[in-house]
Amino acid sequence: MTNQDRVFNFSAGPSMLPLSVIEDAAANLANYEGCGQSVMEMSHRSKEFEKIIEDAEANLRELMNIPDNYKVLFLQGGGTLQFAMVPLNLLRNSKKADYVVTGSWAKKAWQEACKYGDIRVIASSEEDTFTYIPKFGKEDIRPDADYVYVCYNNTIYGTHYNEIPDTGDIPLVADMSSCILSEEIDVSRFGLIFAGAQKNVGPAGMTIVIIREDLLGFAGEKVPTYLNYKTHADKGSMYNTPPCFAIYIAGQVFKLILETGGVAAMHRQDVEKAEKLYAYIDSSSLYKCPVAKEDRSLMNVVFVTGDTELDKKFVAEAKAEGMVNLNGHRTVGGMRASIYNAMPMEGVDKLIEFMKKFEAENK
Repeated sequence: MTNQDRVFNFSAGPSMLPLSVIEDAAANLANYEGCGQSVMEMSHRSKEFEKIIEDAEANLRELMNIPDNYKVLFLQGGGTLQFAMVPLNLLRNSKKADYVVTGSWAKKAWQEACKYGDIRVIASSEEDTFTYIPKFGKEDIRPDADYVYVCYNNTIYGTHYNEIPDTGDIPLVADMSSCILSEEIDVSRFGLIFAGAQKNVGPAGMTIVIIREDLLGFAGEKVPTYLNYKTHADKGSMYNTPPCFAIYIAGQVFKLILETGGVAAMHRQDVEKAEKLYAYIDSSSLYKCPVAKEDRSLMNVVFVTGDTELDKKFVAEAKAEGMVNLNGHRTVGGMRASIYNAMPMEGVDKLIEFMKKFEAENK
């Protein structure tokens, strides 16, 4: 198979995976490395799978320079389950937490947390349709808050934090589902990071949780066993059958990133792709990006023509040209090009070429 046989998939998730990873998985699908069975069939207690999950964790630790006092968990339930697991585990003292609402997912996380404690919104950009990242400082945080919560990259609205918020000694929790492994970050600045795999890591079905060890063990007695982070930390993510195949593919992606220069190399490519696309949009008389320039995402580029019917025409004609899933989220409309690590520069170049042609034909 070649790239010419495949469309350029601009989906926000599940999203594009590296072709080499897909082909390698296909070659090993029925008989993984000569063991006579598929990863989808093997016992999660087997030596073969133990090596798969151990290698995946070791490679992720190396990629993100994860300190030794952090546990890495491979869980199920998507990022959405973390909206409940975070407060159930981290509301350990005052039962207070402060949230920054920068999009639909942050808002849903806040709403879920409100079921379990005294949860306050300390900053929000909802009044301006989440087109920017609202600023807040340590003075805005309650001094006895158990944690502060942010969504680091907002997939729907195309915004991103350009610096790590300073929360002092209060643990910072970040949903990094749509930007993990696209930039180097200082993990030690966070109490907990989580990320659904289906955007920048692998197929849907696995969620990465990176949690500082001193935050484990505070879930209440009535918290379901499976929703207690310590349950999974104590069992190496294998308290029950884990999402084996999703972990395997994620591990292959980790290995590929390590072999091709690590996260720093990914970031350089991501910046180049995003800058090229934003530069064209900003120079265009047809397209507009509504996001504040300083808060624009490298992963999710949103843009509109200002005409709903023209937007629909754009998406349909782009699909006919082999560029799929360019429609914006149903809550905002317009277009969205998700250009995660696996999207090659060729895909961005083809999109820009099409955008120029479409603009010329629809002035």
